Amino acid sequence: MTTTVLLADDQTLLRATFRMLIDSTDDLTVVAEAADGAQAVDQARAHRPDVLLMDIRMPGTDGLAATEAVCSDPALAGTRVLILTTFETDEYVARALRAGASGFLGKDAGPDTLLDAVRTVAAGEALLSPTATRHLIGAFLVTSPAAPPAEGALDELTPREREVVALVAEGLSNDEIATRLTLSPLTVRTHVQRALTKTAARDRAQLVVLAYTTGLVRPPQ
Repeated sequence: MTTTVLLADDQTLLRATFRMLIDSTDDLTVVAEAADGAQAVDQARAHRPDVLLMDIRMPGTDGLAATEAVCSDPALAGTRVLILTTFETDEYVARALRAGASGFLGKDAGPDTLLDAVRTVAAGEALLSPTATRHLIGAFLVTSPAAPPAEGALDELTPREREVVALVAEGLSNDEIATRLTLSPLTVRTHVQRALTKTAARDRAQLVVLAYTTGLVRPPQ
């Protein structure tokens, strides 16, 4: 099955490069492009791509506003937003996470990293594993102003599900969590899916947000 991708970036050359790279694969294809956030939202609604590769800093409607619009639209529940960013300077990371972004990718990423990132996000996983990214997310979630999570957001989780969510927030994969807790990967996946359902989280990235903002885990220092 082919994963469909929408490219949103104000740099024409960069979009062309991404399109050439993505379309060179057998399992990914670009269905549309956008030069700003408003176009990205319109194209997402027209094509309903599996993944929206979104630059944050664009003229007019920026990628953050577009991410909020896409992720709050029930008709686009199947579209995952992968943010293009420079981790050192992008102060919008936490807001994009809270809005529903599923992951982040540096613009200096190599071709294989880009393709793997698209596949990871399309599969419903959160692109949050690298240590540097986790540290940045933790810092922004604490320092960026935002509405607090709903009271009792984690109340329905069992102690084991809370434990699993905490490890998800640390950036561990299902296999790594299984090893840590001496469980099977299938059991871990079941716990994650139940946590997603109980918290109404969009994906693993939103579980990370909940874990930090409810105090289940503390941001790295």
